[in-house]
Amino acid sequence: MKKIFFLLHLLIFSSLVFAQPTTQLIKVIVAPDHDDWTYKIGEKVTFSVTVLKWGNPLKNTKITYQIGPEKFETKKDSSVLKDGTIKLDGGTMTTSGFLRCTVIAKVDGKEYRNLATAAFEPEKIQPAVEMPSDFVEFWNKAKANLAKVPMDAKMTLLPERCTETVNVYHLNLQNYRENGTVRLYGILCVPKKEGKYPALLRVPGAGVRPYGGDIRTAEKGIITLEIGIHGVPVTMDASVYTDLGASALNGYHTYNLDNRDYYYYKRVFLGCVRANDFLVSMPQFDGTNLAVTGGSQGGALSIVTAALDSRVKWAAPTYPAMADMVGYLKGRAGGWPHIFDKNNAQNNTEAKIKTASYYDVVNFAKQMKVPCIYSMGFNDETCPPTSMWAAYNSISSPKELKLYQETGHWTFPEENEVVANWLLDKLIKK
Repeated sequence: MKKIFFLLHLLIFSSLVFAQPTTQLIKVIVAPDHDDWTYKIGEKVTFSVTVLKWGNPLKNTKITYQIGPEKFETKKDSSVLKDGTIKLDGGTMTTSGFLRCTVIAKVDGKEYRNLATAAFEPEKIQPAVEMPSDFVEFWNKAKANLAKVPMDAKMTLLPERCTETVNVYHLNLQNYRENGTVRLYGILCVPKKEGKYPALLRVPGAGVRPYGGDIRTAEKGIITLEIGIHGVPVTMDASVYTDLGASALNGYHTYNLDNRDYYYYKRVFLGCVRANDFLVSMPQFDGTNLAVTGGSQGGALSIVTAALDSRVKWAAPTYPAMADMVGYLKGRAGGWPHIFDKNNAQNNTEAKIKTASYYDVVNFAKQMKVPCIYSMGFNDETCPPTSMWAAYNSISSPKELKLYQETGHWTFPEENEVVANWLLDKLIKK
């Protein structure tokens, strides 16, 4: 019964993380007039808006809308859709970037919202963040300090999660932090059959939560390790993480932002390397094939891990966060966690800007040397596409771009399947 409850909880959580937006009675459809949503600089875009009920245009619907560069929508107006549809002049952009149209329809006292985002030569977007002169030196020293810390691995079998072909463990390792150590926790899934296997590190999105491990991939013959980043066990009751997220770990992404050595993410980044230390030490590891994947904060950590750790052979980041975070200071959208936007003016200091540059995904993207598959959409309001393209354009290693223009901070099942199959093809040679 306990196992059934756990799996049900995990299924619900997974649906919250990866599912498309919930279907509503009233649908607001917004789209640019190019099929691929992509334009030349200076080319005009027209946004079509349709409000549907039962699949038919809803007549005499009032809408309000905003149009402008993402996060900086400037044109605001309203209109009544006599026939349930309208075309809006979106104008153009004189530089590379993304132009967004956000629409709210009010029906029977309830608001329904949607958006569409047109891309203007995004392959020309250049990062705003600067590369510290000692960036590589800083992280090499950090990795050297990590290497001095014994791994002290502890594995606890979780019988209720094991399957006929996979053993599941709660794993915890010793990780480095400035002037001390901290534990790193995760869920390790290992094929039961004797043999040598490739390994996949799954790095997490933002937040505080328990983890279930990637059992499905392990059943295909791949060792998987899904880690948390906060130095707490990942098998506790969900209420514990809710409490931590509302108290001790609330706003963790800005902890010690004014000090590059004590910033919260230093031990997080090193923890990803430490997780790989364990994976490659396993007697079941095939000695060669190691990949990393994740979405949002996990997309950022995928790029960071691939850049820091030469043992990684492939990376699959999805809508990566923490990219070009200072974009806001240059008048354009910056990446999550939006630490330099207009609502966080207190962070606009020389010390914090400097620290952020050592942790910006763009600067890690420049260090990547392994093939990657990079997946994102144009409608992402959490990780703005301008910031994600700044990172993508900085990657010089072999890369595949998978665009799902309509997606916001979520993925289609087909997108998940493409990424999963890419990883399987790389890790399990056919």
